[in-house]
Amino acid sequence: MLDQSFYSKTDEIINTYGVDASSLIPVIQDIQAEYRYLPPELLLYVAKRLGISEAKAYSVATFYENFSFEPKGKYVIKVCDGTACHVRKSVPILERLYSDLGLSREKQTTDDMLFTIETVSCLGACGLAPVLTVNDKVYKAMTPDKATELIKELKEGE
Repeated sequence: MLDQSFYSKTDEIINTYGVDASSLIPVIQDIQAEYRYLPPELLLYVAKRLGISEAKAYSVATFYENFSFEPKGKYVIKVCDGTACHVRKSVPILERLYSDLGLSREKQTTDDMLFTIETVSCLGACGLAPVLTVNDKVYKAMTPDKATELIKELKEGE
């Protein structure tokens, strides 16, 4: 059960866009931006407020890959495993990040909610391969050692 403040913030977001079915995507985008994930309870609340079925709301939220029903860390690290990055050794970078943070393909977010690691098919920076992003900031020509150093820097910034 979510705190009432979640619903109050959701009402503010809905009021920004208007109570209309066409507002669904921008409303849930803003909710996810606020909480770093889309709480399922809020999706149901939004559906009711916008007068659409729960099934319609879920079909939209699950169709778009950028929506997540799982909480994410403060730093979302996306490791590219597209062709250019893969052939330039992105897998050892991913393995080092998993090792440094105690994560795996099954467990993608640290217990302290500081880091989430995801793999993506392409980040659109093939000429800079291998690349990763941290909250959409691109880090080029990565190596496992550079990834370890980046994690250390992010932790020190806390």
